[in-house]
Amino acid sequence: MCAITAAKRNKSILILEKSNKVGKKILMSGGGRCNFTNLFVEADHFLSNNPHFCKSALNKYTPYDFIAMVEKHNINYVEKNHHELFCEKSSKDILNMLLKECREMDVLIETHTDIKEVSNNKNEGTLFPYQLKVITNSTHKHTVQCKSLVVATGALSIPKLGGSGFGYELAQQFDLPLVTRRASLVPFMFTGEIKNLCENLSGISLPVAIESNNKVFEESMLFTHRGLSGPAILQISNYWSPGGEITINLLPNINAIEALLSQKQNMEKSTLKKYLTTLLPKALVTNLETLWWQPIRDRAFLEISNDDLKKLGYKLNAWKIKPASTEGYRTAEVTLGGVNTDAVDSKTMEIKSHSGLFFIGEVVDVTGHLGGYNFQWAWSSGYSAGLVA
Repeated sequence: MCAITAAKRNKSILILEKSNKVGKKILMSGGGRCNFTNLFVEADHFLSNNPHFCKSALNKYTPYDFIAMVEKHNINYVEKNHHELFCEKSSKDILNMLLKECREMDVLIETHTDIKEVSNNKNEGTLFPYQLKVITNSTHKHTVQCKSLVVATGALSIPKLGGSGFGYELAQQFDLPLVTRRASLVPFMFTGEIKNLCENLSGISLPVAIESNNKVFEESMLFTHRGLSGPAILQISNYWSPGGEITINLLPNINAIEALLSQKQNMEKSTLKKYLTTLLPKALVTNLETLWWQPIRDRAFLEISNDDLKKLGYKLNAWKIKPASTEGYRTAEVTLGGVNTDAVDSKTMEIKSHSGLFFIGEVVDVTGHLGGYNFQWAWSSGYSAGLVA
């Protein structure tokens, strides 16, 4: 987006791509259909040390600006839960659209490039102050000189698709402050009985409300052989602190205590398990029975004390568990933290202390919720830089 925008200002643009092809993250996103934006994008959907930083770029280039480009290229799209927009057919449609825009504006793209050195000639009057020593296709060495250098390297997430810390290394070279980085939008892993429970229930999904550090999301949760995943887990991973608990409401639309006490009078000869399987997946109820009410499992519903039912109801609405860790950058969709926004001009994405140097996208300390927000930040921050770079 930055390259396209700058090229429209008659700038000569060269994109240096380390991988063998561009857009790998676009291709894999959204299950291969690319959740390219969200109809409702606000600053509240992003995390940053400066929660106001993203506002300028998001206002300058909105979801509807990107949608206009999508429609110009006759790409069909669909709206899903929470106003998320996906390609109707394939993520390739978005990548091909961006590449076509680049071709039409004579943007050059070099793949298989390895940047060995970046230097800045600060002598006043230098036309091309930034110099990059590059190796292309492992053998061809050459130097690139430019007036403006835009760092759009992404971050540490999903290294098999090219995720790396190169952008942070460049930031440190130019003495830019960094906010602590960690894996974000990422599944949780567990040990002990919770890990065994998750293994037993691998593949089962259900709607939950999940809370950590006073932030709540109501989405679906998925049990995996490693632990917990699904939209609810990915969302809350942005707010969870290592060593802390998460609280899961397995019945987000039901007051479980009231429901159990009420049903006790109506199901004299039934069992607690039979009733709960009308509300939750049977396999989940079977496994929770072993953990939570094993001593009273054979009693008729009517024989279970109100105190026991209240304890169980509380757990169903507030199951507190402590993740051992996340799955890390291997599966994280994005990286939390990055280049401190104090060093960046929010209107242009230019580094305040280095004229002509820009940082955009995931490498900056701006991280969106799940649902198309991180792509929109990429489009918006790239557009803002492209207007002046």
